[in-house]
Amino acid sequence: MNNEIPVPILDLKLQYATIRMEIMAAIERVMESQSFILGPEVEALEKEIAMYSQCQFGIGVSSGTDALLVALMALGIKPGDEIITSPYSFFATAGAIVRLGARPVFVDIDLDTLNMDATRVEAAVTKRTRAILPVHLAGQMADMDVIMDVAKRHNLYVIEDACQSLGADYYSRRAGSIGHLGCFSFFPSKNLGGAGDSGMVVCNDPALADRVSLLRNHGHRPKYYNQAIGGNFRMDALQAAILRVKFKYLDTWTANRQLHAALYRRLFTEAGLASENFQNRLEFPVILPKETGWGRHTYHLFQIRVQLRDELMAYLKTHNVWSEIYYPLPLHLQVCFTELSCQIGSMPNAECAAAETLALPIYPELTEMQIQRVVDTLTSFFKK
Repeated sequence: MNNEIPVPILDLKLQYATIRMEIMAAIERVMESQSFILGPEVEALEKEIAMYSQCQFGIGVSSGTDALLVALMALGIKPGDEIITSPYSFFATAGAIVRLGARPVFVDIDLDTLNMDATRVEAAVTKRTRAILPVHLAGQMADMDVIMDVAKRHNLYVIEDACQSLGADYYSRRAGSIGHLGCFSFFPSKNLGGAGDSGMVVCNDPALADRVSLLRNHGHRPKYYNQAIGGNFRMDALQAAILRVKFKYLDTWTANRQLHAALYRRLFTEAGLASENFQNRLEFPVILPKETGWGRHTYHLFQIRVQLRDELMAYLKTHNVWSEIYYPLPLHLQVCFTELSCQIGSMPNAECAAAETLALPIYPELTEMQIQRVVDTLTSFFKK
């Protein structure tokens, strides 16, 4: 194996090199316009993302985190309300809930998909429950039909945390289009990433869209006349212009990610490290991510499960192969959520995922040779 050339977990320089002239032209266009906050570039991106997501409305905001926060605010979530969500996600999912004085109620994940186990959701509903906030993790959607059925029976709102899953499908319905509101992140490492923070809320309800639009801009309408207590959640035009350039390539980049995931699967199977057979997959040292079969997986991440995860990660690093852990500690065990009184062992699947998952390099510009080297390095670890 050639250990001299590193295989990074992500390489945004390669992406930038192919579209540099378009990006610079977009930046210059904004600088010439001197319209830096909201404005025509943001409005154009809102229409493009909304249409792509099978939604009527898109509201550009300052980050995926703020998309979640303003979505909850638009639904009138207040102190004491309970929001059912996943314990296996980035902090922002639960953090947005707590910032409004509401209480996250965690439902354990399905260990094969790493998404919230939809069959457990109804048991978590109480008289205080106001909404369900499923997370579409790593590019694959949660089981939305089951979740929406529970929501309808109990008159609950549904907010889709689709920050990692722009363009993912669930039986031909796009991420963000099924619940009452959908939230996206355009953080630089996302499949569609800007040159800084930004995000978007999408929906098909004109009243909710209007409320989100009001709240993202201090709640004033017109300017200096405040109708509600909002925040500074506005998207800036530079991010929108850059994202509009990249958006043209998103489906091609997603197809490349899917090809890379398929190659990983084939090479791991041929190396004898994993099995695509669901029945005997646990007999092998590498457990591959499960594709549900109900729609398009956009492979924001390619996460395997392994024993001796930390030792493997260190071994890969010594061979110039980079990996990442998403996430090393589930939300219910975070110090900041101590008052929720969750105990170790209360979410066994999320805790297992936190101990065993490892994200391998996957991005559109990754080469077959690099993927082969990743698999070869894992093979040498397990056979040494």
